[in-house]
Amino acid sequence: MSDNLHQHSTSHGHNHISKDMSSSRIGWAFILNVCFTIIEFIGGWLTNSTAIMADAVHDLGDSISIGLAWGLNKLSKKSHDEMFSYGYHRFSLLGALINGVVLIAGSIWVLTISFPRLLSPEMPDAQGMLWLAILGVTVNGYAAFKLSDGKTLNERVLNWHLLEDVLGWVAVFIVAIVLMFIELPILDPILSIGFTLFILFNVLKNLRTAIRLFLQATPEQAIQEKIKIELSTLKFIEDIHHFHLWSLDGERHVLTAHLVLNHYFDKQEYIEIKHEISTRLSPFHLEHTTLEFEFVDEICRDSKNN
Repeated sequence: MSDNLHQHSTSHGHNHISKDMSSSRIGWAFILNVCFTIIEFIGGWLTNSTAIMADAVHDLGDSISIGLAWGLNKLSKKSHDEMFSYGYHRFSLLGALINGVVLIAGSIWVLTISFPRLLSPEMPDAQGMLWLAILGVTVNGYAAFKLSDGKTLNERVLNWHLLEDVLGWVAVFIVAIVLMFIELPILDPILSIGFTLFILFNVLKNLRTAIRLFLQATPEQAIQEKIKIELSTLKFIEDIHHFHLWSLDGERHVLTAHLVLNHYFDKQEYIEIKHEISTRLSPFHLEHTTLEFEFVDEICRDSKNN
């Protein structure tokens, strides 16, 4: 005999107004970032600055991230359907993979330009760099300000990206001022290589995480162990197997498991068992759980897959 405990999380519901405001804020940040990225590439070419080009690649990646976040924020309003029974949250992982590939390609391109400049540095247009830096601090600062009121995880993460951009432009601003008074053209490729290596470090780290989650690896080992402990300490649980914890998008986790009960129960006891399990799992904010009940004298129908 088997029984199932099947749950959906309802904690992720939001009203239409907050969702629309979130989409509006992310949309404004996306438009500002895209426009400024185009200006950056043109400005980097006109000023002959590899540092500006490096930051343009960084902003290109941020534009893609914000654009995907904007689209996913709208897409997430759709409920699950027959084609995507878990909903549309997993598209964010696909977006992270695309973004990572674009940023790696762009970073390699910047490095191929920057390293030769170390051997024969060319003096960039310091005054042009200065004006672009002022514009960069203003645009990215305003975009970060627009997202600072946001409460969603998407908005908080994107806000940190934009604040990083502001700090990057402050660095360009300082280098531009130095170059206006001291002719040290090598500062430009050094700054661009520093930017690019910083981008690559973060991209490769995030890409590794995205690939692991895309392949349905356990999102966090510590959470998995805590859930197992919570379930195994229940007095009516004899054993736990076919325990699988995976993530839809790195934030929303899904749990499936077989729970072996130590004796038979009547209907009222089943209801109490399910309630106690729900209480134990509640702190983990799981998006979806499917738990199957078995008994000690029962052969698991999935035993061949153990």
